[in-house]
Amino acid sequence: MNAEFFQAIEELEKEKGIPREYMYDKIRQAMLAAFRRDNPNCEDNVEIILDEDKKRIEMVVNKTVVENVEDPDHEITLDAAKKVVKRAKMGDIIPIPVETKKFGRIAAQAAKQVIIQGIREAERGIIYEEFTSKEHEILTGVVSHVEPRNGSVSIRISSNSEFTEAMLAPNERIRTEALREGDRIKVYVVEVRNSTRGPQVLISRTHPGLVKRLFELEVPEIYDGTVEIKSIAREAGSRTKMAVLSNDPDVDPIGACVGPKGGRVASIVNELGGEKIDIIKYSEIPEEYIAASLSPSEVLSVTMLEDGKSCRVVVPDNQLSLAIGKEGQNARAVAETMQKKIPMRQCLGCREMKPKKELIRVVRSPEGLISLDFKGKAPGRGAYLCRSGECLKKAVKSKSLERAFSAQIPQDVYDRLQREMEVGDDG
Repeated sequence: MNAEFFQAIEELEKEKGIPREYMYDKIRQAMLAAFRRDNPNCEDNVEIILDEDKKRIEMVVNKTVVENVEDPDHEITLDAAKKVVKRAKMGDIIPIPVETKKFGRIAAQAAKQVIIQGIREAERGIIYEEFTSKEHEILTGVVSHVEPRNGSVSIRISSNSEFTEAMLAPNERIRTEALREGDRIKVYVVEVRNSTRGPQVLISRTHPGLVKRLFELEVPEIYDGTVEIKSIAREAGSRTKMAVLSNDPDVDPIGACVGPKGGRVASIVNELGGEKIDIIKYSEIPEEYIAASLSPSEVLSVTMLEDGKSCRVVVPDNQLSLAIGKEGQNARAVAETMQKKIPMRQCLGCREMKPKKELIRVVRSPEGLISLDFKGKAPGRGAYLCRSGECLKKAVKSKSLERAFSAQIPQDVYDRLQREMEVGDDG
């Protein structure tokens, strides 16, 4: 019987990945709980022995040999001790075997529940660890149930050998696609939560990350880093705008994404239920980027406004509706991609948010050195100022740079800033 027990634990480890030591610990807890239910006064003197080599399971109560027993849960007479250990003597601690068959029915049932609960917790932990590693990745699932009342969809997703049910909420579905039981679809793992009811995998079909991962799977140049996806704006089911940049001058980023005869992008469009995908070339120059983003309409001119967040675009009269798009889709997509594209920072002088490229960056390196960073790429903590002498005066007066870095600013840094401001004011 004991050999079968150890074999069952070994098979459990192989099939479900539950470590043997974890199960042994749960079994010890269950046996102790069952024993203490009928023997509440026995606490730290009970021991469970699980010997894999000898295939032995045993519970013993350690009792001290005394002349007169006052506490029968912890003490034993010499005559009784010698029946267990012949050479027992006064003061010895003798392990007294416990027959588990004498456990009461309720105690045995409680032990069974502890073991079952332990297996469930271990399975949940394994599933949680497996799917946590898949956050922000794509998984393939099978539709197991569609709720007709609210449109939520239950999907059985798998990762390696682990399976779980995930709920695709109505607002995470592509509104134009009809899903049926048995359909195989790809979903984006947004987050994995560990709740009292087990792991909850939050999935989506509308997240921009789904488009990004699909292109990584379909386009080798994106997967190996030759082509980089800089931003994605998406209205799921209608249109996606994706800006791409090539890190190799010999590789056309748009052509790589479209593929021979449009095969690569067509595969992704089919996966997304016919959603239109506009692929545009990324540019560091906002005017060029906006003009490309408004494709397929012709753009006559783009002028950035003073606030750095807005622009004025001129298109031919007959292409105005094309530039705006159906129900404003195109204009919204451009606004979203621009919001992601143009990093904004606050000037410590005038306290206004402005495009990062219009500001001067002061940086404190990890070693504590404070200097000017004109490329904006130096490691360390940064603070920003407009190229204006007025902003520098305000920053000096308020000591905002000192507060930003919690350090004294060297005079040579202020001198260099002053020279840069004079050039900016002259321009």
